[in-house]
Amino acid sequence: MKKMRLVSALMCTVMTAALLTGCGKKAADTFTVGFDAEFPPYGYMDDNGDYTGFDLELAEEVCNRNGWTLVKQPIDWDAKDAELNSGTIDCIWNGFTINGREEQYTFTEPYVDNSQVVVVGAGSGIASLADLAGKNVGVQKDSSALAALEEDQADLAATFANLTQYGDYNTAFMDLKQGVLDAVCIDIGVAQYQLGQNGDGFVILDEQLATEQYGVGFKLGNTELRDKVWATLTEMAADGTIAKIAEKYSDYGIPESLCLGK
Repeated sequence: MKKMRLVSALMCTVMTAALLTGCGKKAADTFTVGFDAEFPPYGYMDDNGDYTGFDLELAEEVCNRNGWTLVKQPIDWDAKDAELNSGTIDCIWNGFTINGREEQYTFTEPYVDNSQVVVVGAGSGIASLADLAGKNVGVQKDSSALAALEEDQADLAATFANLTQYGDYNTAFMDLKQGVLDAVCIDIGVAQYQLGQNGDGFVILDEQLATEQYGVGFKLGNTELRDKVWATLTEMAADGTIAKIAEKYSDYGIPESLCLGK
């Protein structure tokens, strides 16, 4: 009886250790990136049904240089914290703004300078931020544009007729095209992508809502993995790899917005 109890206790100990080892810890040969699959040009699904984008291409090269297998994990943007804290993903890498989030995540240094802008319909008569008074405006949930409207641009947001939060920008742009919205507040790279996809139907206002920087975000305290990824990105900047990848996305202003390796 004592032997059976001892064996049972040992089995429980082994199983518990295995579970703890697998929970929230990156497997040695994989690197799981959490990203919004509807956030081009940083992460999105292409015409072949494959996930791609500037950030995912950077992540792929980081994995190649470290002997890791990249796992591209699309996530709901407003659930990103739960995904990261549970260990489902190793990092958030998808046009992820550092500014204002420094105490919530362990970030790399910035690699892209970004700005938040406003997109309106061509011929809408909206030419400035002041013209948004009384208008219906859309923004993505838990986005940097929303943060700007809730903080530095709160007085501007107070003039809107409505501020509607969307799960993804594709839906917001459909509503803009159909006249449900008068404007969409968004990252400039994504705005330029949408303009490229929709011809002359939209314009970007000259005035910006905010400026910011992108980094790769890890669970708070995970400096070991952060440092490894950043060291690899620094190597990629030095040998011209990042600039080469960025050139594929020149239509969206990424080469000009790089702040790593300059």
